[in-house]
Amino acid sequence: MPGYPQAILDLLAGGRDRPVFEHGSRIVHADEVAELVARIAAGLQAAGIGRGTGVAVLLGVSPEAFAAVVAAHVVGARVAGVRPGLPHDHLRHLLGHRIAAVLVDRSTVTPQLRAVTAGLPLLGVGPVDGTPDLTVTPADGTPPVPAGRPDDIARVVYTSGSTGNPKGCLQTYASLDAAWAAHPDRWPPAVRDLAGHLDRYLVFGSLASQVMLEYGILTLAAGGTMVIAEPPRAGVPFFPDALVRHRASASVITVGRLAKLVAAQRAAPTDLGALRALLVSGSPLHPARLAEALDVLGPVVYHGYGQTETGMIAMLTPAEMLAAPALLASVGRPPAVVDVQVRDADGRQVVPGVEGEIFVRTPSQASGYWDDPTETTEVFTGGWVRTRDRGRLDDDGYLHLLGRSRDVVIVNADLRYAGPIERVLASCADVAEAYVVAAPDEDTGEAVHAFVVPAAGRQPDPDVLRELVRQQLGEPSTPRTITFIAEVPVTAAGKPDKRRLAGSLDAHDAAG
Repeated sequence: MPGYPQAILDLLAGGRDRPVFEHGSRIVHADEVAELVARIAAGLQAAGIGRGTGVAVLLGVSPEAFAAVVAAHVVGARVAGVRPGLPHDHLRHLLGHRIAAVLVDRSTVTPQLRAVTAGLPLLGVGPVDGTPDLTVTPADGTPPVPAGRPDDIARVVYTSGSTGNPKGCLQTYASLDAAWAAHPDRWPPAVRDLAGHLDRYLVFGSLASQVMLEYGILTLAAGGTMVIAEPPRAGVPFFPDALVRHRASASVITVGRLAKLVAAQRAAPTDLGALRALLVSGSPLHPARLAEALDVLGPVVYHGYGQTETGMIAMLTPAEMLAAPALLASVGRPPAVVDVQVRDADGRQVVPGVEGEIFVRTPSQASGYWDDPTETTEVFTGGWVRTRDRGRLDDDGYLHLLGRSRDVVIVNADLRYAGPIERVLASCADVAEAYVVAAPDEDTGEAVHAFVVPAAGRQPDPDVLRELVRQQLGEPSTPRTITFIAEVPVTAAGKPDKRRLAGSLDAHDAAG
């Protein structure tokens, strides 16, 4: 039987004249997307792109971009998603991973990109000067048949690169075929609950984002429409403006953007009556901030936890949080198809309530890292993925995150985890977000340095924050400096960029 992406082709074939994309005044139906997939697949084959060929996908958000990703999988290519805005040294790094061609569109082609990709063919998805337009390639009228084999590498998903060059997580065609998004009969309860709110799913940024694409496929399977956000208006925050302009019923949101949305709604409430689901992605959300978001926005916030290497691990629904407020401190209960173990330093599974490192096993997990056997061996062990996150399971099976195992500051040879320090700082009502990094220190080897985003209209007292940490975690965990910032810098993946924070210590006026 044909494998991935046959399930997506079946959804498109079954949708026929159902609108699956809305792009401004343009409505694109399922059969039109299916035709685009067939045309682009034919164009890729004519360009010599087939099973096992490495293709970098550098595209914005459009029906053509979605079709191009599906078409690249139809021909059995090894598809590497590239987020726009990736630093050029990172882009050069991943283009060295046996990439034969780069798929581009008007939103991504710049003179700088052409310089970085010199020597590689650029294939246009839509009209792009100087490149073949794949969307006008004639298809022969027969439904495309996926060419990838189960053990072939189908997708390379790159990590954020916040600790160095991005790592390429390898997913096979069998792994993608085992995923749940395109198969309603596989949806975990929390995903099924979310799927009921995807009538108008707001899509923005890039479909190279694993989360954005997966929930786009979920929207397709749920019978909803992917609504493409128009460019942000100058001087107007993206949220809530985009939600209102596009009458969005659902979208993905980062912790930073959620904090801004909550502050904006407190200051000048906007009618978000159409909104029914916001999936918080990228980093954990402090329970107090999560409770505030539910209070201000209503029962629309879904708190998800996952990794590039695993996909979704757990999800907490608004109904669960409202029924049991204590669950605000968790990230949800892993579905039956996802195995989660918490292990001690010797690799032994611990009982509920005991803290340790989180190990995960899912049917659709990655199988390793590109050209990195050492890291692959360390992370992918015995069929499990070592998340290098710390946490615990409670007696009801809910997972509680407690920080990253490697996100540490070594103070006088004593490991101090950043996660607990960040949580203490964020527990202050004057703090919207808090991030901790390490920096060399002549006296202690390393010292804790904190970056704090003040809550709207507040000005935290650095001495109060230090004392709060000192009382709860002790002197070694107390920040040597506290730097106030308007917003946290993020990587191309939308995650907090701690490398930039650490590198900016000398440039900031640190308090105290």
